[in-house]
Amino acid sequence: MQKLTLLNRCFPHPFVSFLVFLSWLMLANSIHIASLIFACLLAVIIPLLVRPFIAHTPRINWTAAIKLFFVVLWDIVISNFRVARMVLGPIDNLCPKWYRVPLDTEHEQVNTLLAMIITTTPGTVSAGIDQERGDILVHALSCDDTELDIQEIKKRYEMPLIKVFNVKIAEGVTPT
Repeated sequence: MQKLTLLNRCFPHPFVSFLVFLSWLMLANSIHIASLIFACLLAVIIPLLVRPFIAHTPRINWTAAIKLFFVVLWDIVISNFRVARMVLGPIDNLCPKWYRVPLDTEHEQVNTLLAMIITTTPGTVSAGIDQERGDILVHALSCDDTELDIQEIKKRYEMPLIKVFNVKIAEGVTPT
């Protein structure tokens, strides 16, 4: 078992502490001494309170994570325009579909974040992860080619998520 230093005991999750500190300063919209002191207190107390709920912090490839963030941000902006055009246009042009996206890994964080990304991208809604079946059920507002949509989801989101968490692909699965 790893010996905990004073720094590790005060900051069990340094990234969470940093996010809490920064979030408080943004919410307070101030960098006065009182705001800084309160942000520091929160940055120590909140991670200590949530320590039992965060088993371990996974190793993350930050370069891949930042690239994925910008890909998702771009896709959200572009999808908003596409959805607005579809919704404001003739309803006959809509072709809603349900389809399943097979998962290349059993890694919970990768699969959960993939479902969240699908949900945040306008025009698609993740209906649920089926771990036993190894797929995510997706509802698309309009879809002409489900296979193309599946390949886009896997290429743009799932593969980068696998790189972010440095996860091995499940046995018997060939990455698409």
